[in-house]
Amino acid sequence: MNKLRGRWMILLSFVFLYGCAQTNILDKVGLTTLVGYDVGTEDKIKTTAVIREVNPEFQSNVEVLSTENDTSKGNRMEANRKLSKKITVGQMRVILFGEELAKKDLRYYIDTNLENASVSNGIFMAIVEGETETLLKYEYQNIEDIGQHIFRLIEQNVKQEYMISSTLHQIAHDYYSSGKEFAMPIIKRDDELVELSGIALFKGSKMVSTLPAKDSFYVKIVRDTFKVGLYETVLENEDVPSEILQKPANKITVAFDAIQSKREMMLVDADTPTFDLNIKIKSRVLEVYPDINQGDPKSVAALEKAIEKKLSKEIRRVIAHSQEVESDIFGFGEKYRSEVRHSKLTKDKWQKIYKDMKVNVHVDFTILRDGVFE
Repeated sequence: MNKLRGRWMILLSFVFLYGCAQTNILDKVGLTTLVGYDVGTEDKIKTTAVIREVNPEFQSNVEVLSTENDTSKGNRMEANRKLSKKITVGQMRVILFGEELAKKDLRYYIDTNLENASVSNGIFMAIVEGETETLLKYEYQNIEDIGQHIFRLIEQNVKQEYMISSTLHQIAHDYYSSGKEFAMPIIKRDDELVELSGIALFKGSKMVSTLPAKDSFYVKIVRDTFKVGLYETVLENEDVPSEILQKPANKITVAFDAIQSKREMMLVDADTPTFDLNIKIKSRVLEVYPDINQGDPKSVAALEKAIEKKLSKEIRRVIAHSQEVESDIFGFGEKYRSEVRHSKLTKDKWQKIYKDMKVNVHVDFTILRDGVFE
């Protein structure tokens, strides 16, 4: 009995010592939650860090600090000289890049963060319209911790499939692939709010173009699959037979969710090259405005065909735009490399081939149940 009691006392001592050690560590460090990079003066790197400091009573204070140096490590040293606590990056959740810097080159920043063992591969990366310093240093009335706010903004939109995901791991995979380019979300400040405003397309490590945020649906459905999500599209009057409408209308707005998609990419001609892109979507239509006769199977079938036509058109538009800027964010090049033996495909070679590639888009849209029509 005495031996058992002794073991418990030793165990409890370790628990208390561990708790004290943790309190001591938090009291002495500043937790970097977000870092933004911009073009500095004289080719230096401008870094803006969001740092959370925790006192012994577990009350926290958020500092937003900007520095300039020749390297990111030099910037950390500069920041340490301005704070009373050692800066750590183990809690960093987001890396942002200013628009001007993204257009110049992000190679150094991708490699540096990959080589840093303290930086998680699951960290989100995004582009800022304008400078990251301006976005992060703005005094928001209802945002206490801008670093945590931006992390949650990106995380919840990725989980709900409203925006593409761009973690360090995903970016590195696409960057080092010979047949694929990477893309990142774009964020901006809108008065007192921060919003996701678009998608940045890259060629190599340079941003070459953008797409609006609504196009994230088309990008994701070609690159990946949908399991959940909500999307709204507008059908033109000529796309829907007039006899299914309850009243005349110039356009028809359709909202659908519970999306389940499956895509198949097939190389049908290696010389051109030409691909068949088959996308099957099963969805629940929530709203159609103006109303249609939901009890008529012919009306529902006509609506399915109209949505198929609309989605095919929009997917072709997004792919064509990526071809114009030679940014294969969809991975057609990876499919080409896996199918064509001895292709010796390089990123430069595929960029030239990609702009002349042909894609036959086929969408099969099925309404699982009608939902609510208004």
